[in-house]
Amino acid sequence: MKLFKLLFLSVALALVSVASGKTMAKVSSPDGTLILTAGINPHGQPYYELQRGKRLLIRPSLLGLQLKDGALDEDFRVLGFTRATKDETWQQPWGEETSVCNHYNELTMQLKQRAGQGRLLTIVFRIFNDGIGFRYVFPRQPQLTNFVIMNEETQFAFPFDAQTWSIPTEGTHYYEALWTASPLSKKPMVSTPITMEVDDSLYMVVHEANLTDYAALNLQPIASQQGGVTVQSKLVPWQNGALVYAKAPFVSPWRTVIVARNLAEVAASRLMLNLNEPCKIGDTSWLETGKYVGIWWGMHMNTMTWSQGNKHGATTENTKKYIDFAARHDMKGVLVEGWNYGWDGDWGKEGDKFSFTKPYPDYDFAGLQHYALSKGVRLVAHNETGGAAKNYEQQLDSAFALYQRMGIKVVKTGYVNDWLDNAELQHSQYGVRHYRKVIETAAKHHLMIINHEPVMPTGLQRTYPNLVSGEGARGQEYNAWSADGGNPPSHLCILPFTRILAGPLDFTPGIFRIEGRVHPQTHPQTTLAKQLAAYVVIYAPWQMAADEIENYQGQPAFKFIEEVPTNWQQSRVLMAKLGQYVVTARKDRDSENWYVGGMTNEQARDLTLHFNFLDKGMRYKAIIYRDGDGATYQGNPYPLAIDQQLVSTETLLPIHLAKGGGFAIQLIKQ
Repeated sequence: MKLFKLLFLSVALALVSVASGKTMAKVSSPDGTLILTAGINPHGQPYYELQRGKRLLIRPSLLGLQLKDGALDEDFRVLGFTRATKDETWQQPWGEETSVCNHYNELTMQLKQRAGQGRLLTIVFRIFNDGIGFRYVFPRQPQLTNFVIMNEETQFAFPFDAQTWSIPTEGTHYYEALWTASPLSKKPMVSTPITMEVDDSLYMVVHEANLTDYAALNLQPIASQQGGVTVQSKLVPWQNGALVYAKAPFVSPWRTVIVARNLAEVAASRLMLNLNEPCKIGDTSWLETGKYVGIWWGMHMNTMTWSQGNKHGATTENTKKYIDFAARHDMKGVLVEGWNYGWDGDWGKEGDKFSFTKPYPDYDFAGLQHYALSKGVRLVAHNETGGAAKNYEQQLDSAFALYQRMGIKVVKTGYVNDWLDNAELQHSQYGVRHYRKVIETAAKHHLMIINHEPVMPTGLQRTYPNLVSGEGARGQEYNAWSADGGNPPSHLCILPFTRILAGPLDFTPGIFRIEGRVHPQTHPQTTLAKQLAAYVVIYAPWQMAADEIENYQGQPAFKFIEEVPTNWQQSRVLMAKLGQYVVTARKDRDSENWYVGGMTNEQARDLTLHFNFLDKGMRYKAIIYRDGDGATYQGNPYPLAIDQQLVSTETLLPIHLAKGGGFAIQLIKQ
């Protein structure tokens, strides 16, 4: 009742101030550190600005949209400001931690255009201790029913030209580009998230949350002045130039800005998740996490094929070998690519030939799943669509119902085609609608989705936690055949603070045969120890041991992959420098054990590891997998040392990382 009275009073005061001519309002973060100002300028243009303490982080930045039948960017008057607050803790069925704190203050600005049809527009701002989110709300109104957004004019006017990590929008397929750093003013159009290193005490990340029935966000620098840079939203269009088709009432995704003092705070932010709706799956008990092997790397190594023939990988005999291996090593799943009709021919242009229920003659789909279940393992169904979204949607219910009856739990989807149905871009509203349909249909059939060639994640896993992972980055396969030699050593040191901020990444680590077999110069640019470190640093609730299973035979290092969990109760970055090195610690959700992974770029380095995250007064057996003598990603990646010692919160552990190297530690509470 006391809270209700306070909220009522704040609303009343806000309305009184508007009635007296007030055109702006302020709202601060719960801890008072961040202050957001929102209002309209003398031209009736909506704007916002942000500061941390006395430091300006975002200059007054214009907001608004262009519709097909008019503008919603100026000539507004303020009808009122309202305020709200929320402080809750919600539980994740899986994730980087068990509980998530959702604490924010909210300011809602209600606007009405003075002339014309007098259309209404509402802008909602939420401010957290670690950043902000804001979205457009289109109320139900006679003057606005069905409408088309032709441009979103959201601006981010930064008073600095920060070093910014990003990938370019143009020329990048499936978000699979190398992240590079340069001043924001020098950037072309870029996809989000973008990560800005402003200085040693300020990092900012711009992205979006809850991308629902809208087009994916890009950013374009549009002005540089007084040492600052302004970027503006650029959405992915339909082929006719429209951006979004909508019907009021309607809401846009949240535009998000993380504000942090260091990279550990950047990685710890759950602002994006908190801006998504609570879980819509009533019973989540069927969700699980785990590890899997698969018939996959051999295709990229040219030792197997997806299509039928002498080297067809998806055979009954071959799959049984993988099932037996998974059972022996406590893996939950076996992924099999190339099992179904449609792979023969130019499927990239003829994806409508794919069947998601009919196996090739040399693959006993039902029999293999029965065999897997008898061993305590399940098949991971693979659905490559070739971008033929309509063909996939026509088969969704029948295919997913079949998988559910068979006892399959996980489906890996793929969209290797820049165009869906050879008509629309993947990250347009057309694509966003399709991806959502797949996730929602999968939830009805108790199926989890690992989505390759996805739209960039925006936290939807809070609402639909059956969306367990995705790609949307240069993955391990580039280390097989990319003509540029594969992903550089810095790549894995960048992803935790760029792409993985958007959501779990199915990078497919665990390559133990580190050599070029397609191109001599192309191979994982890592040591063996760094492949192990990826299981801790690169987060996914389903992790693949991606190599051909023959390459794990007789390898002591495989023990770490067997032991490392994929579901956590706590996670934290212990030390990092973007693009140079990162050390991450995570606590197993099902025990009191911790795991630590560290990795470096092409530079060797010596670090000192502190264990002050452990329980005080307790001792832990540390099993340390580290680069051995002479290890380097350049020609000698295999030397690996495995040490054991007892550690506590007082322990300081010097550890050497070879060039392109890393380490992984299992900490078992005694």
